[in-house]
Amino acid sequence: MTMDGGHSLKRRLIGRLMAFQAAAIMLIVAGLFATGALFDFSSVESTIETLRGAVARGPTGKLVLRPTRQLTRMRASNPNLWFVIRDRTGHRVSEGAVPADFSQLGDSLDHIGQARLGWNIGDPPRATARIRWVSSAAGEVQVVTGTETRASFYLVALGMSLVFLKEVLPVLAVMAVAALLVTPLVVRGALAGLGRAAEQAGRIEIDRRGVRLPLDDVPVEIAPLVTAVNAALVRLDRGYEQHKRFLAAAAHELRTPVAILNTRLASLPAGEEKTRLLQDVARLATMMEQLLDLERLDQQTDTFAPMDLNAIAKRVVVDLAPLAFAAGYQMEFKPEGDPVTVIGDPLSVERALTNLVQNAIEHGGRAGTIAVRVGHSAIIDIQDEGCGIPREQRERVFEPFQRLHAQSRGSGLGLNLVREIMHRHGGEVLALDSASGGACLRMVFPQPGLAA
Repeated sequence: MTMDGGHSLKRRLIGRLMAFQAAAIMLIVAGLFATGALFDFSSVESTIETLRGAVARGPTGKLVLRPTRQLTRMRASNPNLWFVIRDRTGHRVSEGAVPADFSQLGDSLDHIGQARLGWNIGDPPRATARIRWVSSAAGEVQVVTGTETRASFYLVALGMSLVFLKEVLPVLAVMAVAALLVTPLVVRGALAGLGRAAEQAGRIEIDRRGVRLPLDDVPVEIAPLVTAVNAALVRLDRGYEQHKRFLAAAAHELRTPVAILNTRLASLPAGEEKTRLLQDVARLATMMEQLLDLERLDQQTDTFAPMDLNAIAKRVVVDLAPLAFAAGYQMEFKPEGDPVTVIGDPLSVERALTNLVQNAIEHGGRAGTIAVRVGHSAIIDIQDEGCGIPREQRERVFEPFQRLHAQSRGSGLGLNLVREIMHRHGGEVLALDSASGGACLRMVFPQPGLAA
């Protein structure tokens, strides 16, 4: 699992595992080199290479040794140095105490390109030697020696390169392929529990509180993070409940003073000022009821039953028609001829439709007709002839405390309450354009035969 701008755990593990494997292999190879298990830093071959570089022909054609730097260093570091160099014409040059077993080889081994002689097992152990024909400045010569000397830097580098190419590189390639194939499987299996916790987190909604992430099969290294998230969810649930209780308590406390205010306003003489005050108190009462409705929705149990949308819409139109007429509108109700029956809670749906009609009265331009239409396909349309809702605002208007106009006197809770009620009924509310160019808010209910 990866996210934009994040880091892949699989890639990190693969990269670090391959780096660790490479470092471990190199350390092992270096240790084997240091102990001589992979490469002989002191060998007879090094002695032969030094002699081949030093042998030459004298003025009379005899074999001579030039005092090269390598030869001088070899003589100084090996006091028991011995060797025999000869050609096919019988010329030879030797140095040191040549063992009797090899001093008289002569031309008996001319047909042998290279060989190892002697046997170093026994008591006392027998002397050993290496015989090899090599090309040199003096032509092809045969070198016989049993003295081991330190290899040159060139031979060491060559030997290490060969070991790396033939031994180390294939092993690293196999281990890299194994890491690429196995690491994703290991990570997927180890983090399977975390994946299930992530799926559970993705299903958390504001109306599904009390959900916690499972700790089953979560690696112990990640368990503290999941536990901390669960603790944060507990705090959020507690804070949300406190907030809801505060709003409900405030709404309940407002009921009494609002009722008293309505009573006192009713005793005032009729006039324009009384009308405005009554409208303000009505908005205050509406906001109070919306807060209580939100609280009731949270605590509501499933008590749905068949209901007729025509009957609900008729009640709302009759109740709100005086308010619409007073605000300068005409009201129009267009029901279907037959009952439109759906499954739901009549009180909640009536409250949602009331909010939509009140919203049309508030934002419909205070002119024209507010029409309420009920369709056979279980929809209710509330249309006005105002300026409509811009397309870019049609989703945001259903969010809590969102108002289309900053100067609006509404609370921004009505449309959010409508959406919550429609979600509880398995339906939706949409903001569309009306035929007159104004706003059309559509309540879409699942039909009984199609309801989930």
